[in-house]
Amino acid sequence: MPNSINYYLSLISPWSYLGHERLLHMAKKNGVTVNPLPVDFSVIFADTGGLPLAKRSAERKAYRLQELQRWKDYLDIPLTLEPKHFPVSDKLAAAMVVKLRTNNVTDALKFAGACLRACWKEDRDISNRHTLIEIAQENNFNGESLLDNTDASLQVIADDSANAVKLGVFGAPSYLFEEQLFWGQDRLSFLQRTLEAHAKKTRLMQTKKSV
Repeated sequence: MPNSINYYLSLISPWSYLGHERLLHMAKKNGVTVNPLPVDFSVIFADTGGLPLAKRSAERKAYRLQELQRWKDYLDIPLTLEPKHFPVSDKLAAAMVVKLRTNNVTDALKFAGACLRACWKEDRDISNRHTLIEIAQENNFNGESLLDNTDASLQVIADDSANAVKLGVFGAPSYLFEEQLFWGQDRLSFLQRTLEAHAKKTRLMQTKKSV
């Protein structure tokens, strides 16, 4: 997809939540699209040496909470540091995003954002089918339809996850643009610079063509 950011996210990642709307605003401002790829980080961690939160040291867990508080305050974004429904499986939610993506990327991004907010702002269980249907309905989507026959979408997620590893992805969120990989919402400023340089280059090329 030309002029597109491949957006590798976990729908239960607080870091994906903190960066989601900023990424969309940034992309729109710079005239690029965003391709949401809700991948399986249990697979990616296993292949790249990462550890799920439950297996990390007490020191790393404590520091994570400090960082979340810092970013919550810095960005002034509502965030529940230790939500009741975390960690849970995001496979069904991810399958719904993938199904939406096949028809409308904007809808997929909207629903992904709603799931992230549900987990980190609203303290809802996005592994629960009824909750997912509610979230879909709140955003004018047919949740029952999106949850119907998820096997194909789950296979797409498996394929996207394997491909993500090949491209160097190892953590969430990750943003891939023109073969440059940016890991973490705290690297969005570097992505912004890259997008601005790309936009400037595109304008120069268009100017030369019109001369």
